[in-house]
Amino acid sequence: MTGSDDFSFEINGDQLALQGVLTLAHLDSLSNTLQTLSDVKVIDLSNLHRMDTAGAWLVHKLAQDNNAEVKGTNSAVAHILDQISHYDRPLPPEPKAVSPLIYTLTGVGKNTVHVWYTIVGLVNFFGALLVSIWHTICHPSRLRLTAIICQMETVGVNALAIVGLMSILVGVVIAQQGAVQLRQFGAEIYSINLVGRLSFRELGVLMTAIMVAGRSGSAFAAQIGSMNLAEEIDAMRIIGVSPMESLVLPRFLASIIMMPLLGFYATIAAVIGGGLLCWTVLDIPPTTFFTRLREVIPYTDVAVGLVKAPIFGALIAIAGCFQGTQVKGNAEQLGYCTTKAVVHSIFLVIVLDAFFAVFFSEIGWV
Repeated sequence: MTGSDDFSFEINGDQLALQGVLTLAHLDSLSNTLQTLSDVKVIDLSNLHRMDTAGAWLVHKLAQDNNAEVKGTNSAVAHILDQISHYDRPLPPEPKAVSPLIYTLTGVGKNTVHVWYTIVGLVNFFGALLVSIWHTICHPSRLRLTAIICQMETVGVNALAIVGLMSILVGVVIAQQGAVQLRQFGAEIYSINLVGRLSFRELGVLMTAIMVAGRSGSAFAAQIGSMNLAEEIDAMRIIGVSPMESLVLPRFLASIIMMPLLGFYATIAAVIGGGLLCWTVLDIPPTTFFTRLREVIPYTDVAVGLVKAPIFGALIAIAGCFQGTQVKGNAEQLGYCTTKAVVHSIFLVIVLDAFFAVFFSEIGWV
């Protein structure tokens, strides 16, 4: 019995012999005929020259439905039949409906475990960084000054414009909102106190840290993550170069060095923004504004900002570089870990800022 010019099959008792080329193009008129056969015990493929996955699926189903033996296969046909058999699995049962309470509790548990592993990973990463710092102190020639200067330019110099603009606008907002509230009591002059103390003590450094986390922390994660995907970090280890010393340490030191400078720069920009609004809206001249600032801002406020800034920079660098090392598998993981680097950096900065607020209040730096 002939099915097409290139394919034919013969039935000899309980034996079915397939001949020629069995591909998708030959199945339209043959599949129904072959599947109606119920007494086939042997399927002979010795004269079958070529077969694609559609033909292999038809042969596999015919053999499975009739409990037939397939013989006469060459290596190529045998391979494709094995692949079809491997992937012929029953569909998994539909998952049972889970109550919202169980679903919520399960999600909370998984997230708690994930947070715990993240904290442990950050601590381990920080420990490895401390070991690299110690090795660098013992062998100063291993310090990569060129890489540190390059990262200082990326973290600090290239961020001056956006940090300055943001800080000026923050200063304007603080002065404007403070003036609106204080005008009810005829105390607009205290807007200067509000702008000065908030900028030097809290918002100057905090807003700078948030900007650096979004700008440089994400860049750290993306750069190291891309190298991880391309197996460049493994190659560095093979040739004897420490990724911690060559990639992480320069970014860590650059962030620590540049954050106090950026924070102080942002504070001055915020004060200038507040001063401009006080001058234009409240008719407070610049000389009065800056004279009042010198009277109301204690040196402890400046010290508080300068103490917090390098610690914030260290947190941002550690979180960004750590998430970069966690990238594995595909580009989707790169985006996911980059997002986590920003979120974790900002979260850690805000938590630590709250701790510093309580700590400095307890020691009398208020």
